[in-house]
Order: sequence, then C-alpha cells, then structure tokens
Amino acid sequence: MEKLMKYASFFYTAVGIRPYTNGEESEMSKLIFRIVFWSNVINLGIVGLFEGIYIYSAFKDNKFLEAVTALSYIGFVSVGMSKMFFIRWKKTAITELINELKEIYPNGLIQEERYNLPMYLGTCSRISLTYSLLYSVLIWTFNLFCVMEYWVYDKWLNIRVVGKQLPYLMYIPWKWNDNWSYYPLLLCQNFAGYTSAAGQISTDVLLCAVATQLVMHFDFLSNSMERHELSGDWKKDSRFLVDIVRYHERILRLSDAVNDIFGIPLLLNFMVSSFVICFVGFQMTVGVPPDIVVKLFLFLVSSMSQVYLICHYGQLVADASYGFSVATYNQKWYKADVRYKRELVIMITRSQKVTFLKATIFLDITRSTMTDLLQISYKFFALLRTMYTQ
Repeated sequence: MEKLMKYASFFYTAVGIRPYTNGEESEMSKLIFRIVFWSNVINLGIVGLFEGIYIYSAFKDNKFLEAVTALSYIGFVSVGMSKMFFIRWKKTAITELINELKEIYPNGLIQEERYNLPMYLGTCSRISLTYSLLYSVLIWTFNLFCVMEYWVYDKWLNIRVVGKQLPYLMYIPWKWNDNWSYYPLLLCQNFAGYTSAAGQISTDVLLCAVATQLVMHFDFLSNSMERHELSGDWKKDSRFLVDIVRYHERILRLSDAVNDIFGIPLLLNFMVSSFVICFVGFQMTVGVPPDIVVKLFLFLVSSMSQVYLICHYGQLVADASYGFSVATYNQKWYKADVRYKRELVIMITRSQKVTFLKATIFLDITRSTMTDLLQISYKFFALLRTMYTQ
C-alpha cells in the first residue's frame, strides 16, 4: 500500500505534514516536521497578506488589470493553504481511513492477481507521477520566469531592458528593484509558490491513491458477483450474498469517510479554481505581451490539470460503483432460488444509487463537473470583460 502513497508522502514531507500516523513518532521528528510546516505556512501567509494589500491599493488606484492578476495569485495561495490545514485537522480521520484500507488491501501474489492490483498500482503511479511532474515544472517555470527573462533579454542578448522583477505582485513599502532586498523577496515568493504547489499536489495525489483503492474494491466486488456460480441451494447461496453485502457496505462506509475528509477542500478548490481560470483567461485576452501570455498559460494549465484530475477520479468511482448493479444483474440468477432473486432486486436497487466523490453536499464530482466549472468561469470572464471595456 505504501507504493500507492509514496508520491503523496513525498510532497507532504516537503511541507512538514504527516497526513496519518504510521507507528510511533519520535519527539525530534515531530519537532522537525512542526518547524518545517510553520516555516512554510508563515512565509506563505505573509506573501498572501501583502498580495491582498496590493489588490486593495490597485483597486483604489483604478489599476483593474493588476488587481485581477493579484486575485488569481490569492486564489492559488488560498487553495494550497486550505488543503494543508484541512489535512492536518483531519489527521485522525485519515489515519482511521488508511488503517481500514490496509485491512482489506490484497496481500500475497494470489490476492494481488485476484484484485488485478498491478494494473491499478501502475495506472495510479503513472498518473500521480505525471501530474506531480507537470504541476511542479509549470509552477517552477512560472516562479523563475522573471529571472530567466532578466538573464536572457537583459544580460545575454541585450535586446531590451527587463530589469529585476518578482514572480508575484504584492505590496512592498520600499524600493526593492536596485538593492539587496530583491533577493530575499525573490526567495520568499519562490518559497511561497513551492509551498502552495506542494500542498495542493500532495492532497490531490493522496485523493487519487484513496480513490484508486475504492475503484479496485468496487471492481473486485463486481467481478466476484458476476462470475460466481450459483448452486441453487438457498442456504449456500445466501451465505455468499451476505458476504457480498457486508463487503459492499464496508466500501460504502469508506466512500463516506473519504467524502468527509476531502469534501470541504474540494469545494473550496472548485470555487477558487473557477475564479482563477476566469482571471487568468481574462488577462490573456487584454493585449498583454507575448512572454506574459506564456507565463499566464502555464498558470492556466496547472489549474485546469488539477481540476481535471479530480473530476477524472470522481468519474472512475461513480462508474465502478454503478458497475456493481450491472454485474449483479449479469449474474446467472435464473438458476437461483426465488428468495435469492428477491434479495438481488434489493441489491440492484441499492447499487443503482451511485457513489460519488463529493465536494460536500453541494457537488457530485464527475467529468461533467469540469464542463460546469468552465461554464461558470466563462460567465465570470464575460462579466470581467464587460467591466473592463466600460
């Protein structure tokens, strides 16, 4: 099971978080994690605060475009911060969830083959690695874009004066361009960008690992149901049915636990992402220079890839849970006792109530959620364009 969790554990460690308890922790280890976490959070909070001050002053001075740009940065900060704090808050619940998943995790070659574990493990690892690398490359390219511009255009090619710039707009109450304070500010902003990105990647990849296991158990349940040969003996067949129902109920409880843990962060994620996509798209359409368009495009891709990843796994869970009702109907139930057939009707009725990943009670997450999000973003985009032209 650690193979599924390795990418999430890596990025959580980078921001000083242990999402679940795994054995005894030494006091020194707890202290180190606490120092790393609060160093990350305090720096990110300070950068976010001064970005907020910048937004206020930009609106006050009628600098609408700069204010919208800083709002997209605030959205990025708030998503990362919320995910980190919610995971720390839900540590006990996550530990209980992981322990229960470990209890039903397939062990040994025979069980791994029955559950088709290598396929799920390989798919989850590839998606997690690809997403982590993509998001990391995009964010670090965004963070270091201003430095690359300075060295390429200003120092190497000498084709135009760029000057020293910071990756994120924020209020700074002194002239920082031409003195040593530029370098600590650049470091703090890059550190903050990395913190927010790592907080988001780790939570997203943890959700993928947990959702993969839910899909695996739903699929195993469906295969067991569909392939089971009925004897026609009510007592024997009913024992099989009882085991299946208990297994199904356990997976449903795990699904509820996942939604309880990730529901609020996912809701905030979708709400903020709709605004971020809108703000970034707006900036790309108001005549900014081509190099800035490239920078904004990186930010847009990172936000959209995050949303699509969550929607993709939400769809997988929904499909796998509904697949159990199809598998139940496809069983050779015509050989069974009439009492068995009556029980199957109840099971099919229950399993047709699809299990979703939920952003609390407000949103069932599937791929269609991505479409809804883009529609909302476009509506805000149209509103911003109207306000800007007026």
